[in-house]
Formats: sequence, C-alpha cells, structure tokens
Amino acid sequence: MPDNRRASLRDIAAETGVSVATVSRVLNEHVNVAPRTRDLVLQAVERHKKRAAQPGKPRTVYVRCPYVLTDYFGLIVSSIAEALKIHGVRLLLDAGESAQHSDALAALPSQDDVTAAILILPPEEGDQLVTLSRAGFPFVVVDPRTPPPPDIAAVSAAHFSGARAVADHLIGLGHRDIGVIAGPDEWLAGDARLAGHRAALAQAGILLTPDRLRHIEPTTAEGRRAAAELLGLAPRPTAIVCFNDKVAVGTLQAARERGLRVPEDLSIAGFDDIDISQATDPPLTTVRQPLQEMGRIAVTQLMRVLDGHQPEALHIELATALVVRDSTAAC
Repeated sequence: MPDNRRASLRDIAAETGVSVATVSRVLNEHVNVAPRTRDLVLQAVERHKKRAAQPGKPRTVYVRCPYVLTDYFGLIVSSIAEALKIHGVRLLLDAGESAQHSDALAALPSQDDVTAAILILPPEEGDQLVTLSRAGFPFVVVDPRTPPPPDIAAVSAAHFSGARAVADHLIGLGHRDIGVIAGPDEWLAGDARLAGHRAALAQAGILLTPDRLRHIEPTTAEGRRAAAELLGLAPRPTAIVCFNDKVAVGTLQAARERGLRVPEDLSIAGFDDIDISQATDPPLTTVRQPLQEMGRIAVTQLMRVLDGHQPEALHIELATALVVRDSTAAC
C-alpha cells in the first residue's frame, strides 16, 4: 500500500477512534463491520475528500456559548479565540441566550464551512452530544453541564476539590453552622460542588440539614433572595458558602439589609474568582477557576484531533485554588 494511502488510513482511524485495519475493511467493503462503525468511517472519508478538494482552505471552528459573554464566559471565549488565532484557525462564534433555543448541533456535520466545534456549557442532553460524536464530527466540550459521555472530550475545573477546600477553610475558622447556596441540582458543577461541601462538613462531624441548603439559578438576585431566607432562620448560620461569586454578591447585599457586618457577624465565600470578587466590600474569599486555561486546553485537544491524533485525555479536570480575602473570619 502506498505511503500516502497508509497515512490517509491512519488519519481516518485517528479521527474516528477505530483501528487502521477496520478502516481498511470498510473501504474494501468487507461485511464483518458493524453498521455504526461503517457509517462513522464513511463520513470521515467524505470529510477528507472535501478537504482534499479544497487545498489551502482555512479551518473554521464553530464556538457555541449560548450565554451572555460576561466576565466568566467572556474569559473562556477570549482564550479560545486567541489560541485558535495562534493555530491559524478561523472562529465562528454563536453566543447569547437566544442560541439556547437553536438546533445548531444537528446541522454541524453537514456544514462544509465548519471543520470542528467547541461547545461551552452546552444545554443539550447528553444523547444529542453522542449523536454528534457518532456522526464523526470533531468537537470538545468546555465546562459540561451534565456528566459527559465516556468517549466525548471535555475540559472542566475540579469543582469537588475546590468546594471542599472553601468549606474546609470556613470550618478551620471555627464555623459549625454553615449555610450553602448551591447551584441548579441538575448541573454537573452544582452536584460536584455540593458534594465537596458535604464531604468537608461530614469530615468535621457536621450535618448539612435541608433548612441550611438552597438550590438556585446562579444570579445575584437569586443569591440575595436565598441568603435572605437563610439569614431569617433562628439561629442563623454564621457563614454562607455560595455557588459562585455572583451569588456571593447577592448574599453580601442581603447581609447589609439586615445590618450584619461581614465578616464580623457573617462570613461569606464564593466560587470562580471573577473580577467582581475583588471589587466588593469586603473583597470575597473564593475559589479560582482556571477559565482561560480551560479555553486553551480545549483548543489544544481539538487541534490534536484535527491533526489526526487522539486527545491526550478525554476528560480533563484542571486544578482550582482557594483565594482567601476579607469576607471570611474566625467565628
């Protein structure tokens, strides 16, 4: 077999995750190949033919972030854009909350002008991501909303260990009555962070009772409302740990409305370490997520696939770091 033919087989094998021998069997029309595998290989072959027919055509990566590009999502998207530019790859951005209601993923495999995709906190169900993967379309998920299927590349932060660290910090300051304002219970990050908080509390012999827990959409307004409920309890918590920094800002507002001093009367901690965490009074104790690194790693993983290699790892968790500021103090 000529070297270029062998290289082509290896490219298709790397892109589809099957062996070179299986690719060869499909191209030689052997019958002992599963229909799904055959379709996967043939779709990859068609993409290679299209690329060969358009030499020098730049690669285009579709980046979908169906949210407002705040300092959280904006940091991720900006780092993706910068990394793609270094690789000479064009970016096609689909952002804003209206994108949540589009059926963009289903059309991706048939779009000749899109080479691959990076999906940020995709709202779609896992089976839709599996369908896209089975179509042979290369993509990487950043900050998955639900646990990613085993064979789909994903990059996220270490939510569990970060949440455990901030709860350990409050416990170390002597707090035993800690309220938790958690995120949506159907979010992977929400589940992982709550599990981290529970693990730290359990280690200290503290039970998180239902009256000390609130699940909310992670916004400042919802944080203010949930914190008002927790602070209306008797006795009230001496500390509140929040799903993110925006929720923590709402908690600061609720504390001030009740004449509580932070941190003298109430300790408050957030998560993310976005810019607002340093602009509050007092500045927030929080957990730093490596948002820009998440974007860069996603591009690195995607480029490996586009260059005919397997990703270095399918599910990558990047370390978080506790950042102690003035919103927490000894009980």
